[in-house]
Amino acid sequence: MTKAYVFPGQGAQFSGMGKDLYESSSDAKTLFEQANEILGINITDTMFNGSDEDLKQTKITQPAVFLHSVILAKTMDDFNPTMVAGHSLGEISALTAAGVLSFEDGLMLVSIRAQAMQKACEQNPSTMAAILGLDDSVVEEVCDSIDDVVVAANYNCPGQLVISGTNEGVNSACEILKEKGAKRALPLPVGGAFHSPLMEPAREELAAAINNADFSTPSCPVYQNVSTKAETDPATIKENLIAQLTAPVKWTQSVQNMMADGATEFVEVGPGRALQGMIKKVDRAAQVSGVS
Repeated sequence: MTKAYVFPGQGAQFSGMGKDLYESSSDAKTLFEQANEILGINITDTMFNGSDEDLKQTKITQPAVFLHSVILAKTMDDFNPTMVAGHSLGEISALTAAGVLSFEDGLMLVSIRAQAMQKACEQNPSTMAAILGLDDSVVEEVCDSIDDVVVAANYNCPGQLVISGTNEGVNSACEILKEKGAKRALPLPVGGAFHSPLMEPAREELAAAINNADFSTPSCPVYQNVSTKAETDPATIKENLIAQLTAPVKWTQSVQNMMADGATEFVEVGPGRALQGMIKKVDRAAQVSGVS
């Protein structure tokens, strides 16, 4: 049995996340307290006791999800992955869990990423929407036809593609996609157009931090959102991580490649179980395709 460990991104957070880990493991408690010192804020208070609104702030959400995921991985008795991957923010969690980044460097990159993205969101009011029940090619064609900025941002699983762009662009695309038969075109409660050209200011800021950080060779291959394939070269991993903020998250393709490379079990490490649902749909589609 070949285990692949996957790490969730923004949107998986919930009030109380990590509290049981903090209370049950002295090692976890030490890492959480270390995180408070590194960040200069008591993020554990917000994670354990904050409201859903508190946790929706990008500058809080991303470090919180990262901490829950990475500390859980570090305190698991049987954490010995053959391959890892992370969805958007979760890619930094995966890289840290695989030893590419130290805990401190991983957390600082996440904090810089979150603050840069929040700043970009404030500069360019924008949004995202989930499109359900259409082929990817149809969604891509509609996005290309809109004059405003709107792009395919998250290829989550067959029949679920998230678009990202200006408020006007996303709204226009949603109307057309519903006319073309989308089961749903659902606006998402996010702060901005992640994984779109509108994140370019954040990408530039994060690139400087990534280039200054030490990246080691991973303990196992990392399937990155941009390339979708197994990566082990630190320089290539850096390039892909920098490109990720303005490029689409190709999760469907990454999971397909992990399966093709022998993954037989996927373990989700962090809050929520959203990735498990996506992976099941990728697997189901592959089985249908194989039968036909």
